[in-house]
Amino acid sequence: MSYIKIYVHFIWSTKNRQAFLTDDIRQIVFKHIRENAKSKNIFIDFINGYTDHVHCLISLNDDLSIGKIAQLIKGESSFWINKNKLTTAKFEWQDEYMAIGVGEDKIQIIRNYLATQEEHHKKQTFQQEYNKFIERYGFEIVTNL
Repeated sequence: MSYIKIYVHFIWSTKNRQAFLTDDIRQIVFKHIRENAKSKNIFIDFINGYTDHVHCLISLNDDLSIGKIAQLIKGESSFWINKNKLTTAKFEWQDEYMAIGVGEDKIQIIRNYLATQEEHHKKQTFQQEYNKFIERYGFEIVTNL
């Protein structure tokens, strides 16, 4: 048996940052994402977000890559949202996502941060938050010339 304890903070947004994840459907979507992930042997420790994005704290396992986890969660959930007509317009996730490793000593800090997303986004937009993550973690933004 392999023993793996690697946590990743995933962040992704709705296509064009559209505010599809309204108060009335957000928790339904998050519950579905959690249940679907569990059926695919993906352990979501914590999930939350706001109207235009999602944060997931995920514990990696020994057979799925970060890219495959993102594909499985985002692809299936957008299909499910559209199939169940939870939004009036076609729902899509943005293609890009962030995945940031989380040390054991930071797990509770991330959980607390995710738990307060609604309050957090009364003060700061997702774009502002996104830009801070880009800067904090030294991601290089590539633009097509």
